[in-house]
Amino acid sequence: MQRRVFFVVAGLLGVAASAVWAEPKELASSLTLDAAVAEALRNNPQVRAMEARWQAARERPMQERTLPNPMVSFKTMDTIDDYNFQEKRVELEQTFPWFGKLGLRSKVAEKDAELVHREHQTMELEVVVAVKETYFDLYAVQRSLSITRTEEDILKRMETIAETRYSTGEASQQDVLEAQTEITMLKQRLWELEQQETTLKAKLNQLLNRPIDSAIGLAVTEPAAEVEADTGSLFALARKTRPEIKNAQAQIERDEAQRNLMRKEFFPDYRLGVEYRNVGADYSNVNLTRSDNMVMFTVGFDLPIWQTKYRAGLREAENTVESSKDALEAAEQQTSYDVQDAHFKLQTARRTMELYKTALIPQAEARFNASESAYRSGKAGFLDLLESERFLLNARVMEAMAEGSLGTQLARLERAVGTELSPIARLGGSGK
Repeated sequence: MQRRVFFVVAGLLGVAASAVWAEPKELASSLTLDAAVAEALRNNPQVRAMEARWQAARERPMQERTLPNPMVSFKTMDTIDDYNFQEKRVELEQTFPWFGKLGLRSKVAEKDAELVHREHQTMELEVVVAVKETYFDLYAVQRSLSITRTEEDILKRMETIAETRYSTGEASQQDVLEAQTEITMLKQRLWELEQQETTLKAKLNQLLNRPIDSAIGLAVTEPAAEVEADTGSLFALARKTRPEIKNAQAQIERDEAQRNLMRKEFFPDYRLGVEYRNVGADYSNVNLTRSDNMVMFTVGFDLPIWQTKYRAGLREAENTVESSKDALEAAEQQTSYDVQDAHFKLQTARRTMELYKTALIPQAEARFNASESAYRSGKAGFLDLLESERFLLNARVMEAMAEGSLGTQLARLERAVGTELSPIARLGGSGK
């Protein structure tokens, strides 16, 4: 009996020592969620490309509100006949769009720039939610790895107990073989988790625009447990912050400005000009020279006689406005659905995790401890102990996955709302 106690204590000390040894190495290259998000927003090529498009679009309004370049022309004419005649002209002409056209063109360009800005914000949200989803998937897998590695030590302890009982004739060799087989199967599970970890790290590096094989240690930020809002508050917040709704609103304003501009196409643009003319004549037969300087002012108008074209353009603009209003309604409906769906899934993930933490895992631990005591005393077989160990391992891994899912669902709720939400509670120690 004392010998068995010695092996149990030794196994527990081995588990603790392996955990202490592994943790500092991984923590040295750990990554927080805030650092990952900030790096992605700073370096992600899709975000940078969209930001460059936005900066380019912001330069368009100035171009649209500026008059077209004036035209300067110089003309000269010389004739040779009974007398010399010379004429020189300098003309300056400026085209002016009809009153209000420049302002409307500028407004259309401003709204086009705002649309690109909303697309940039949408791209940022998409990248952020992708980073958070990948981060919390990595968090869950790393926790599962830690749990599974610890479980390997527990299985080795169980193998030692089986070998001790076998050596004393209290158990058969079959118990030892069952423990060894379970350890082998656990190694396969570890390899699968390590493969998932490698894939998630590569995906996270891609989002951060790092080399794919850059070192990433532990994902150390724990998911928030709850947010400070009910569904109604989230709906109201989403209508103010979600970029898809702002995009639809800006599209309506842009199309209304375009419609007003089309109404002004029925009126002509006009041109104002000034001309300086110098005319000189030399009447050689009468020995007389004459030179005249003249200034002329000109006014010109386009003739918008093709009214059918302008009416078609106006109808197109009006239909576009109606289409944009329908698009806004659709965006609001989609936002409401996304918020409700994400909020429900977040609450489900939180309840699931709490169920694991407060009920399932304590029950599984009690079952395992009872099975271990029963096996030591010969009141239960090794398969019963093995089954209780498997159940406990699965419960712990499912709890880790549920915790990662909680972070993922919160990220998706923030994406649905269009902004980051303030947590009111955080989970306790994860036991990593």
